[in-house]
Amino acid sequence: MIAMIDYDAGNIRSVEKALMALGTQPILTRDPDRILEADGVILPGVGAFGDAMERLRGYGLLPAIYGTVERGVPFLGICLGLQLLFEESEESPGVRGLGILPGKICRIPQGEDKSGERLKVPQIGWNGLSFPREGRLFYGVPEGSYVYFVHSYYLKASDEGIVTATTRYGVDIHASVEWKNVFACQFHPEKSSAVGLRILENFISVVKEAQ
Repeated sequence: MIAMIDYDAGNIRSVEKALMALGTQPILTRDPDRILEADGVILPGVGAFGDAMERLRGYGLLPAIYGTVERGVPFLGICLGLQLLFEESEESPGVRGLGILPGKICRIPQGEDKSGERLKVPQIGWNGLSFPREGRLFYGVPEGSYVYFVHSYYLKASDEGIVTATTRYGVDIHASVEWKNVFACQFHPEKSSAVGLRILENFISVVKEAQ
């Protein structure tokens, strides 16, 4: 069973529908016991970093998240869910993230890129991925595949050894990471057509292999 953490963030239902299209029936829950019993856990969502951390604490979900990671259960963060895994964000100064992975969430700079194209923030649209190293989420996904982004802040991981996908939008963006049983992506696989479904399918395969 895959549990999706419900903490009143946006876009959760889109992820649920994508998983159902792949033949998986996820459980949307904020019950810590259900999360800890799951074979895989997904932290999806869009929204503000500080508000999200406040809700996770308010619902008493932090022990379940840390417990899931410590037990080696496959864990996937999507968009805001990726950002929350790290230590801090420029969006919410003074607010501590989950700190499961080392790094900082930075604001995408406005202005022009190297080609002279003016960058709009938030970034909304399709960008191609580069793979600096092999990641289990990207089995069968060709280099350069396009995925859908909606974000004003991006990850700068302290340990580039965990980065499995990058893209560029004015700055180099760490678009996906993998560390032990923890996976995360800044883009939205649930909105990234066949490529995104393949990424979610790969996570489902990781969950099955871990059982």
